[in-house]
Amino acid sequence: MVAEKPPRILFVILVVIVIAAAGAGAAFLYENSKAKSPSPVLTVQAGDNVTVNYIGAFGTGAQQGRVFDTSIYSVATENQSYPKSLEYQSRGAASAYTPLGVHVGASGSYTVGGISFGPVVTGFWQGIIGMVGNQTRTIDIPPSLAYGPQNLSCLVSAPLSLRVTAVSSVPVADFATLFPNVTATPGTVFADPTFGWNDSVFSVNLTTVVVQSLATVGEMSQPNGLPFTVSAVNATTVTLSSQLTPADAGLVLGHVGGSGVCSSTKFIVSEVNLATGTYTENFNPETRGETLDFTVTVVDIFSA
Repeated sequence: MVAEKPPRILFVILVVIVIAAAGAGAAFLYENSKAKSPSPVLTVQAGDNVTVNYIGAFGTGAQQGRVFDTSIYSVATENQSYPKSLEYQSRGAASAYTPLGVHVGASGSYTVGGISFGPVVTGFWQGIIGMVGNQTRTIDIPPSLAYGPQNLSCLVSAPLSLRVTAVSSVPVADFATLFPNVTATPGTVFADPTFGWNDSVFSVNLTTVVVQSLATVGEMSQPNGLPFTVSAVNATTVTLSSQLTPADAGLVLGHVGGSGVCSSTKFIVSEVNLATGTYTENFNPETRGETLDFTVTVVDIFSA
């Protein structure tokens, strides 16, 4: 007995149901894949806190290209590829070199996840806006967006020729301070702490120690860390002539005693003027008045 065939209309209905079910599954898979798409890449925005590694170098001036600061230990210790500026200061051990926490804004200090974030110069935080993690960018920052113009009151003019007394009378009470570890005994010879040549204790009484210079013509001297030569000596005066030239401007670091000028005891020779017989001691921080180049790599971004 031949089996009875199902009605044709029932077959058509079954096919339609299968196709519809398959289509519904495809639509579900498509919608599900859209829901799992990657999140947008974070970019640095104003108000964020970020950690960065950086190399700060001079973009202008006599020290152009020299590194004045960095957060990277390998850069700090490699002077051939990364020559350092006159006032560069090492932080010491590798552990002292870590990414810098930066608040992307004009002001504000924050702590996020145990990391401290603070303000930086305007051109720095403005320059990293739009960067993404692990991106490196070079930012050129003019003085107006960095450390500002030089303070002209921190510039001091000094002569290229010095005259120093060859014989000086020092109060007994001050001798030990001016000449540490020197015995105030006639005939004692010792190195002058300011000029480097030899001095001699000429005589001593109850109140005064007489000190005589033993400088000789042609002898080199470095008062305040600058190069001078003894050009003349007589019974009362030692004359020194500076060896600075105009080519040295911006490339020689000197120092003074006491409280210094503008709260600094260090200065850079910023000008040598042979016509006027003077040079200029610049007590401004070396970054003031200069365009700065920062090579910055974003490490982490903490959204506002």
